[in-house]
Amino acid sequence: MLCFPEDLIAAQSAWERTYRSLADPVQPERTTALRRRLLELSVQVWWHPYWREAGTGQRVALRTAVRELETGAG
Repeated sequence: MLCFPEDLIAAQSAWERTYRSLADPVQPERTTALRRRLLELSVQVWWHPYWREAGTGQRVALRTAVRELETGAG
């Protein structure tokens, strides 16, 4: 069970997917759009109100938890 707000989990999950898409050389014509999306998601995750109360170690915990969800390990 994740102890993060759902919108923060969704934004981090979208960030992970966008980052993987950007690293995939299959569609190089989408690079600009993907970079813009990655930047938007980075802002959403970084400046989320949750971080006002949480410690910095929670950022790593969020990334780890989302990656586990994405891979089905969690």
